[in-house]
Amino acid sequence: MSAQRHRPTLRAARLTPRDILHTGSAGMRSRPMRVVLSALGIALGIATMISVVGISASSKEKLLQELDKLGTNMLVVTPGEDLLTGKKIPLAKDSVGRISRIDGVEHVGGTGLLEHAVRRSEKISEDITGGITVQTATEDLLTTLRGKVRTGTWLNRATGRYPSVVLGDVAAERLGISQPGQRVYIDGQYFTVLGILDELPLVPEIARSALVGWDAGKSLLGFDGHPTTMYERSADSRVGAVHDLIARTVDPQSPRNVNVTDPSAGLQAKAATEGAFSNLLLGLGGVALLVGGVGVANTMIISVLERRYEIGLRRSIGATRGQIRGQFVTESLLLSGLGGVAGIVLGAAATGVYAASSGLPWVVPPWAIGGGFGATLVIGTVAGLYPAVRASRLSPTLALHAA
Repeated sequence: MSAQRHRPTLRAARLTPRDILHTGSAGMRSRPMRVVLSALGIALGIATMISVVGISASSKEKLLQELDKLGTNMLVVTPGEDLLTGKKIPLAKDSVGRISRIDGVEHVGGTGLLEHAVRRSEKISEDITGGITVQTATEDLLTTLRGKVRTGTWLNRATGRYPSVVLGDVAAERLGISQPGQRVYIDGQYFTVLGILDELPLVPEIARSALVGWDAGKSLLGFDGHPTTMYERSADSRVGAVHDLIARTVDPQSPRNVNVTDPSAGLQAKAATEGAFSNLLLGLGGVALLVGGVGVANTMIISVLERRYEIGLRRSIGATRGQIRGQFVTESLLLSGLGGVAGIVLGAAATGVYAASSGLPWVVPPWAIGGGFGATLVIGTVAGLYPAVRASRLSPTLALHAA
């Protein structure tokens, strides 16, 4: 009785986290090529997912930057059409002034389309227009559009009375004008180029126009004073209210004869739906990730079969089943984690190359990186569970005998 009472009890060996990492990485260190090939599937899956999300996020960020720069508080007013004849119904001559008196309106600018062609000289045929229109413009147009003059100056009260013109960036390129001071030919007379505008993504019609002063259009080009397009900026909180009032203000008797549109709506919709097509590519990345997980599971099963002697030896000297399971799950996690880190780097690099080549900001959402790496850990755990359980159930005696 006394001998049994003092018999020492056996305790399972304890492994520190460092020991677990050491034993878990032993198989990886002994077979580096297999590690690379097994991690490649995980890496390709994560790289696909990261790059798809990153490219989509970069494109959306570019759109949001344009919207932030151009603003979403601009409305465009154009004439409506007669229901019977289909002809445009002219806007009132004082439409710009009427809109400016609406509460919340900050800036209003107008243009008037002219039936003239602009050419570099009189020697060029009138039929060759280059897709460039001639329009009159009010002094506040550039401020309303939040545009900038790339080179030269904008029309003012003085220059707007004389034969001077400001060209949109596309119009200047098609006419071969690069500097102010050069001249263009409009309706039998030369106009001096005062300036060239910068890009205006929300109003491409201005980019393709030659703009003359409102007064010069009347006195020199036969402009009748009826604006064909008006641009309005209001306080952000008043956009909806102003939108509802413009038509009734411009034409109180027949508001339906006035069209009011939001040019930023297209960009807003595109930004909202950006990445919808990416769901398909994300699905393909997920399939690649699953295939990579199957590859990891296969590698771990083969590793268990090849290392039966090691498993039997460790079990015979006191390693528990839980420690054996921990060893192989750790190895699977390290294998998947290595592939995940490589995939994140590859995906971020692919996004950076695409962004640089397309002129986009480089954006890789943190949630994509965290989610991608988390997915690799889940895949690694699932892929390593069966091989780990199988390894822990090996009999030490049979394992050593089989070896």
